[in-house]
Amino acid sequence: MPRRDDIHSILVIGSGPIVIGQACEFDYSGTQAIKVLAAEGYRVILVNSNPATIMTDPEFADATYIEPITPEVVASIIEKERPDAVLPTLGGQTALNVTTVLDDRGVFEKYGVELIGADTDAIAAAEDRNRFKEIMTSIGLETARGTYCHSLAEAEAAASEIGYPVMVRPSYIMGGKGTGVAGDHEELVHIVTVGIDESPVGEVLVEESVTGWKEFELEVMRDHAGNAVIVCSIENLDAMGVHTGDSITVAPIQTLSDREYQEMRDDAIACLDAIGVATGGSNVQFAVDPATGRRIVVEMNP
Repeated sequence: MPRRDDIHSILVIGSGPIVIGQACEFDYSGTQAIKVLAAEGYRVILVNSNPATIMTDPEFADATYIEPITPEVVASIIEKERPDAVLPTLGGQTALNVTTVLDDRGVFEKYGVELIGADTDAIAAAEDRNRFKEIMTSIGLETARGTYCHSLAEAEAAASEIGYPVMVRPSYIMGGKGTGVAGDHEELVHIVTVGIDESPVGEVLVEESVTGWKEFELEVMRDHAGNAVIVCSIENLDAMGVHTGDSITVAPIQTLSDREYQEMRDDAIACLDAIGVATGGSNVQFAVDPATGRRIVVEMNP
């Protein structure tokens, strides 16, 4: 983000405790971001529920709140501090979910707070699996065949059409919570019931299983001018079916040809453009069928 003189104070939302999918990288990136913002002359306000992080040390932010990262708490901090902008992309799924709720409740509009890094439309497009699938299809990128369901009956119908085994993924979750592979109807009932309960919006995606496919990730950085760079390419040694937070990974990618890698790179950048990530970093995950070479976009995390 180029320096803006119309912004004087920025609220940074942290990620809270370390869990699968939200580890120390958020503390590191958050600490670096706070240092850069402070060096640029901005007043930095931080909310993070984890006092063991480096970013909560008193020498970094101008005001630090070690409080639960909930919509109610963050709204009260906004009311008290009146920041000009909120930076939600350094706090993982926790910060993104809270930001979405606050926007739905009109908190940002009420206090005249601007979102920087990624707006709520981009967050919703990446996190709502139905909307994400539609956007990927519109730009010619393939995703796993699947249907979005809000009840067990809908999930049963989807599984019958796709054929077992099926993958069940709740929307707006982190760390793979509520996700599972159903090999038969009995497993489907259990996984879907849990998944709908875990999803904040009561939605699950029932899709073809890609268990056993090779899994790759690209970390993409983008600026306001539309320039993008792959800062890291990652290959999971464990196949799809093992959560990426549990998987052993290597960087850079080892087993793709240069052509395959460049095609994946182009797809990742197109994904960011279509979702609407104006600046900052995003993680784009792909799955590749080792037998046919078929490549699909699994998800994107702004």
